[in-house]
Amino acid sequence: MKPNIGLSDAQRKGVVEILNRLLADEVVLYIKTRNYHWNVEGPDFSETHKFFEAQYEELDEIMDDVAERARALGGRAAGSLAAYLKLTKLKEDDGKTVGEKAMIKDLLISHETIIQRLRKEVEIVGDKLGDVGTNDFITGLIEAHEKMAWMLRSYLA
Repeated sequence: MKPNIGLSDAQRKGVVEILNRLLADEVVLYIKTRNYHWNVEGPDFSETHKFFEAQYEELDEIMDDVAERARALGGRAAGSLAAYLKLTKLKEDDGKTVGEKAMIKDLLISHETIIQRLRKEVEIVGDKLGDVGTNDFITGLIEAHEKMAWMLRSYLA
């Protein structure tokens, strides 16, 4: 049954496409953060291991929220690794990133990439597609990623 929420099919489709690109970025960042959680080594292992865990737990909630937002608009949430890799702007870790600082820097770059993408897409969602609900949702995600990026940046200071 098609949602009757004041958005045309074309508007909803456009927003769902944006949400699926975002979902792909979130999934790739989640996997990268999990990978670093599992493989971190160094003098601050315990603290960094726990820090990465807190970050991937937050990303897990974000992924679920993004997917559910796409569904609430009557779309389908992307759900395959192939789709995520096609849709993401992030680079997977090739297993060559070692050391706490390098891992943290890589995660910071990924968060900042997502923030930059969201800043562009929040305007499209609100102005071009007229979806103020998703516009507000994306604004909240910008804030969440900015906070995670700030924490990562603080580790590097």
